[in-house]
This record gives sequence, structure tokens and C-alpha cells, in this order.
Amino acid sequence: MAFNQLEKKDYMKTSLRAYFLQNGFNYGNYQGLGYANVLYPALRKMYKDDDDKLQEALKENIEFFNSNIHFLPFITSLHLVMLENKTPSNEIRNIKMALMGPLAGIGDSLAQFCLAPLFATIGASLAQDGLIMGPILFFVAMNVILLAMKFLTGMWGYKLGTNIIATLSTKMEQISNIASMIGVTVISGLAVNFVKISTPIQYVANMTGDQQKVVAIQEMIDAIAPKLLPVLFTGLIFYLIKVKKWTTYKLVILTIILGVVLSVLNLIA
Repeated sequence: MAFNQLEKKDYMKTSLRAYFLQNGFNYGNYQGLGYANVLYPALRKMYKDDDDKLQEALKENIEFFNSNIHFLPFITSLHLVMLENKTPSNEIRNIKMALMGPLAGIGDSLAQFCLAPLFATIGASLAQDGLIMGPILFFVAMNVILLAMKFLTGMWGYKLGTNIIATLSTKMEQISNIASMIGVTVISGLAVNFVKISTPIQYVANMTGDQQKVVAIQEMIDAIAPKLLPVLFTGLIFYLIKVKKWTTYKLVILTIILGVVLSVLNLIA
């Protein structure tokens, strides 16, 4: 099989293709299809003479992914550098998944809560004075800065990836394991903070004499293992996806049915 090495222009092209990340958005794998589409020209060049290998590479990347498009080139460049250096796919995946969350937070904060309010305020101020330059300034400044950000993060990922692999090639497995642990930690934090399940079940306990005390089951659970119900439900969903190969639609239907039935029975709140 012929394995064609990429040139710097291929990395730049991939960085620009970050604009296509949201084109394949769906609630099954979020940006997974878009991510594979962003990498497609580079993968096509790398596996030019091997369609089977190309298909395998694309399938590996059509999975759950969710990050910020302006910092995406950092991940894709690092990804391609590792591919060129024959890094095992599981190590690449661990690093990709570990980076997507933090970079999503940084990119969203910078683009939506820093640059957009700044230039919107300046543009609106100019527009209120009757100057057409107000909206033009906002449009041009935002797009120029975000375009530059894509190029810079793409080249940063390329240079960092090249240096890391050149100097730490023997330690990539350990780095991958650390990245995997970070990714699991982030996902665990999301599970317990965004999955809201509690039980309103209570019972009356007889105390000494004629005294009675109302005992809340949820308080007992929180005292033993806080956020236990969200963790158990997340574990159920993971089991259905990983072992039973359930689709997103089945999971959504199951969640709705369980939520309605258990709420009617006053078992969860």
C-alpha cells in the first residue's frame, strides 16, 4: 500500500475545512460526520491507493465529536501528524476526545463572549451615529480574526504534533492513557451535572414515644453516594449503546417513556 505524506498546504486546507464541521451535525454523533468530512481530502491523499484503508479511517472518525470550529484545526492537525507517524488509532482517539472538551470551552468563550460582544458594541455604537461602517466593521473584523484563528491553531497543532512525536514517540502510549483519563473525567463531570434525576419517595419512621420522622430516600442516597441516580442512568445508556448497539432514536424513546411513567408513579422527580 502506498502511503503518501502530507504537505503543509494540506494542513492549511484541512484547517480551512473547519467551516464544514457543522454541515453534518446530527443528534446521533453531533459533529462526527462533519469531522470525517473535514479530514476527507487529507485522508484521500494519504490512502490514495487503498480505498479499504480510507473507508476504515473515515469510519473511525464518524463517531461522537463536539468541539469549537475555530479551534478544531488544532485537533485535526495533531490528528494528521499522528496518522502520518503511524500512531495507533486508539491513541489518536484518546487524545482527540481529551482535547475536544477543553478547546470547545476556550473557543466558545473567546468567540461568543469576548470577540462578538466587543465588535458588536463598537459596530452598534457606530451604527447609532448613522455610520454604515458599524455593521461592516463587525462583519469584517469577526471573520478576519476567526479565519486567522483557524490558520494559527492549525499550524500550532502541526508544529506541536511534530515536536511531540519526534521527542516523545516512546511515551505516546502513556500520553494517550493520560488523555483518556482526562476525557473520562470530563464526561463523568458532564453526566452528574447535566443529568438531573432524583426521587421524591419518603416514609415515616417511628421514633421514641409518639414522635415520628419523615425520611427522604433522596437524602439517604446523597449521604451515601451523591448523584448516584444520574450515574446509574448514564451507565444504563452506555450499556445499551456499547453492548446492545442501540440507536439514538431508541434511547430517546426509552428516556421519554421512563421519564413519563416513573414521574406518573411518583418514583422520580
